[in-house]
Amino acid sequence: MKNRRLPIVLLLVTIMFASSCKTKPGDVASLYNKKADSIIKLMTLDEKIGQVSLFTSDMSLTGPTMRNDYIDLIRQGKVGAVFNAYTVDFVRNLQKIAVEETRLHIPLIFGYDVIHGHRTIFPINLGQAASWDTAMIEKSERIAAIEATAEGLNWVFAPMVDIARDPRWGRVMEGAGEDTFLGSLISAARVRGFQGSSLSDNNTVLACVKHFAAYGAPQGGRDYHVVDMSERSLYEWYLPPYQAAVDAGVGSVMTSFNEIAGVPATSNRWLLTDLLRDDWKFDGFIVTDYSSLNELIPHGVASDLSQASELAMNAGVDMDMQGSAFLTQLTDLVKSGKVSEETLDNAVRRILVAKYKLGLFDDPYKYCDKKREAEEIMTPEHRSFAREFVAKSCVLLKNNNTLPVPKSARTIAVIGPLADSKMDMLGFWFGAGQFDKAVTLVEGIKNKVGSTVNLLTAKGCNVNDNDLSGINQAVSTAKKADFIILALGENFMMSGEAASRTDISLPGVQMELAEAIIRTGKPVAVVLFNGRPLAIPKLDKMAPAILETWFGGTEAGNGIADVLFGDVNPSGKITMTFPLNVGQIPIFYNSKNTGRPINRENPYEKFKSNYLDSPNTPLYPFGYGLSYTTFSYSDIKLNKQSFGGTEQIIASVEVKNTGDRDGEEIVQLYIRDLIGDVTRPVKELKGFMKVLIRKGETASISFTIYPKDLSYYHQDMSYSYDPGDFELFIGTNSTDNKKTEFSIID
Repeated sequence: MKNRRLPIVLLLVTIMFASSCKTKPGDVASLYNKKADSIIKLMTLDEKIGQVSLFTSDMSLTGPTMRNDYIDLIRQGKVGAVFNAYTVDFVRNLQKIAVEETRLHIPLIFGYDVIHGHRTIFPINLGQAASWDTAMIEKSERIAAIEATAEGLNWVFAPMVDIARDPRWGRVMEGAGEDTFLGSLISAARVRGFQGSSLSDNNTVLACVKHFAAYGAPQGGRDYHVVDMSERSLYEWYLPPYQAAVDAGVGSVMTSFNEIAGVPATSNRWLLTDLLRDDWKFDGFIVTDYSSLNELIPHGVASDLSQASELAMNAGVDMDMQGSAFLTQLTDLVKSGKVSEETLDNAVRRILVAKYKLGLFDDPYKYCDKKREAEEIMTPEHRSFAREFVAKSCVLLKNNNTLPVPKSARTIAVIGPLADSKMDMLGFWFGAGQFDKAVTLVEGIKNKVGSTVNLLTAKGCNVNDNDLSGINQAVSTAKKADFIILALGENFMMSGEAASRTDISLPGVQMELAEAIIRTGKPVAVVLFNGRPLAIPKLDKMAPAILETWFGGTEAGNGIADVLFGDVNPSGKITMTFPLNVGQIPIFYNSKNTGRPINRENPYEKFKSNYLDSPNTPLYPFGYGLSYTTFSYSDIKLNKQSFGGTEQIIASVEVKNTGDRDGEEIVQLYIRDLIGDVTRPVKELKGFMKVLIRKGETASISFTIYPKDLSYYHQDMSYSYDPGDFELFIGTNSTDNKKTEFSIID
């Protein structure tokens, strides 16, 4: 692939690293580089190789532990960073070895997978994205950074910004969904939250954007699998969220496990050097994912660990995570000239500069404050925010006047395998979260209703086996209730890393439980816990109400109860399409029209781009989500119909709250380029606005875009917009919207 510059698709805040407002960032960077060079001149080859080596601590019942051989390596100056090590005392002890027992006293960086919270766990990232609230997302990472640094950490392996269109892939739970525009905004917000205004503060962390690149597009939705796509798709859909993180000042980048067009990311010089460093001007350091350097051997591009290390270092990798490859191979590679010492020095310099930016050379124990550890973790304020975030992340998928739970319900039955499971509330990648402090759905409802309601419970079945023996008891319990809340879905281990599924319907016999409960004729609301979109057409047809809650984290039960009982009006909207069935996958809103588009009047017409046994349309489209109130949209008004290349396109719409409750609506703007140099999607998200509208009131919403915002990659991979005709849509989701047309003229 050729070396090309990605366009700036978003206006992003650039994080500047400066020790004082009087010093220019460029001067500070130069100063840090000079300081790093002064250390490099003193280093032996072994000490340099130590800086590019990252090793893990382990976890026991009593807390983190470290292998003796790794401690010996730290003592020898052969470790640059440690991950999975946290708590102040543990970190201080390891740092003490590095800065007091080694020859050059170089401090360690301490990293951890802080994916959706540290101790206070927030909704999984896909759920957070459903809030469409970048300010809340940024704040969640600010809280996560505060808690992580209070326990000795200064580096987090986040944000994960992979665009994903296949819900079979388990790691969709870590990302923002299928849309590039929204995903790029969220990417930048997460970096800002983690890194704050200055990495020199003791409550900010070095962020690590991952997985570079296109890890979210594995063939068949199978984790770690091959990624193979056109150059245009890579640039247009998958790369922008990573660049958004770079533009926001992210301090480190993690390579992905996958190959792209036959070249594994960890040995891909075009990706790591030509694109990331030369084109995007990234000046932080690059770390491999866990043992991905070693995996170049089974990938088939390296015959042994020596060749794998040579390929990775020369491609642009700076630090080897847990592979021991650089530690064991670089000495011979440098001495033989296969890796130049200048290349190694460049990697070491970038890592040392990061340590300077974090202030570790000034105070290696700045993140080891016992007072902060005691006072700044899981505070009432953090938990209160987490509860609010749970409610904002919930998506009401269906509601036949069933929710909120009526005040007349005096006996409520909470039924299902996920109704009272603390283990499943946090979701995968719960980090340092504690299951015993999670609030289950049953506990949240108890906290909500107290003694005013008779609360009954029954498990009914397990999440994922064929045992039907508990269903009769659950039905008996349901018959005693005025209202039934049915808690169904996946367990937390069924999504996340290495958790791909070919069948994404309700697992086990949960559908049989649902059918039996719904047949009682009692009002039923289904509460879904899951880490991915599910294929649930039968449940959608039968259930009177369905509330998607994802895995909500520490305050899951309280936040969900706030929505179920109407204290919070749900406003979330899905950011990843829910298919009718697995056979439709990959299915996403911004698909192409094809030369034989489906006939909407006759979706099964022969010789069209359709299926014989299923419609093309999903169960729930991108951007979809209901409210306890209703909204109506006026026709769209444009400031004019034809625009020159520098003119503003202003699209306005009136949105009225036609129900009897105040509610937030996420108003969405989509564009379609009707004629292009290459084929264009049927819709592309170009803007959104989340607005609170009081009952009976009308909000005037205006979006401003420019012709340049409609640019795309042409046949020659130039990036520009075309004169011609466009369609513009504004509505409540990607399918239900108003439409108008405009033209761009030269």
